[in-house]
Amino acid sequence: MIHYSVIPMEVIFEGFDAFSPQYLDIEVDGFMMQIEPLSGYQARIVRLYSCNPQDYLNEHYTPGSIISYQPQLTVNSAR
Repeated sequence: MIHYSVIPMEVIFEGFDAFSPQYLDIEVDGFMMQIEPLSGYQARIVRLYSCNPQDYLNEHYTPGSIISYQPQLTVNSAR
């Protein structure tokens, strides 16, 4: 990558190493997606996991959209 700028590289990439978002993989309405939890039960869609090109045309699940989700806990009762 070539980046031409009068701003020093240290200023441009300051904090780049410290950025570590927490991503989750969930399924919403049959769509598998990767989300970044924001606050409460809201999250930003990072990417969709789908082989169907039509899924990417759904305007409700475009990357960058904010969605509401309800985390579900599963209990494994292996005794």
